[in-house]
Amino acid sequence: MPGGRLTQQERQQIALGMADGLAYAEIARRLDRPTSTITREVMRNGGPTAYRADLAHRATERRAHRRRQTASKGAQAAPQAHGRDAEAVREYEETFTAVLMASGMPTMMSRVMACLTLTDTGSLTASELVQRLQVSPASISKAVKFLESQGFVRRERDERRRERYVVDDDIWYQSMIASARSTAQIVETARQGVGVLGPHTPAAARLENVARFLDFVSESITRAAEQAREILHTKPETTSGGTT
Repeated sequence: MPGGRLTQQERQQIALGMADGLAYAEIARRLDRPTSTITREVMRNGGPTAYRADLAHRATERRAHRRRQTASKGAQAAPQAHGRDAEAVREYEETFTAVLMASGMPTMMSRVMACLTLTDTGSLTASELVQRLQVSPASISKAVKFLESQGFVRRERDERRRERYVVDDDIWYQSMIASARSTAQIVETARQGVGVLGPHTPAAARLENVARFLDFVSESITRAAEQAREILHTKPETTSGGTT
C-alpha cells in the first residue's frame, strides 16, 4: 500500500470519484489508500460537495510551506501528553477543523474551536492560541468574539489573572438548545405567514407544512438533548492498569 502524501493525480481521481457518487471506501480501494486518508483529504478541503483537486493540492502545498517556515524559525510543536503521536494529533486537528468548516463555521473560528476542543484542559490563553495556530492576536480575538457570541466559548480569569478561553463540556448541549430555539422562531414566523397568505392557498399550505415539520424537529432536538445531557459529563472509566 503506497504511503506519503497524495499526488495531484490521486486528488484528481478522488474528485472524479466524488462526482460519480462513489463512497470513500471505494475511492480508497481504487487508489490503494486507507479510507481514513480519503476521508481526511475531502473533509479538510471543502467537504464532499465542494472538493476540487486543484484547490486541494494548492491548499496542501500552502500548509506544508507554513510548517516548513515554522520549523525554520525553530518553533517547537506543542508537547503531547499520554504518549500521543504529535503528527497524528496535528492531522486529526486539521480533519476536525475541516468538519467544522463544512458545517458552516468560518475558517479561523473553526481552527480556534478545534484547538480548544482537543486540549485536555479545554482552555487556552490568547497567547497560547497565537503560538499554536501561528496567527495574529487580532485573528484570535475576532474568532473568539464570534465563538463567544454563538455560545461555544466563554472567558474566565486564571490564578495569574490571565484571560482564558474555555470550551465547557456543556457547549454542545447549549448549541442544540440554541438551534431548537432558532427553529422554533422559524415555526412561529411560518405560521404567521399562513394567516397573511390565506389558510386555503398553496403558499399558506406550504408554510403550514414547513411549520409542522420544523416544530416536530425542534421538539425532538430539545427532548433528546435534555435526555442525553448527562452523557457530556460522563468521565471515562479506567482499569487498574490505567487504560480506558
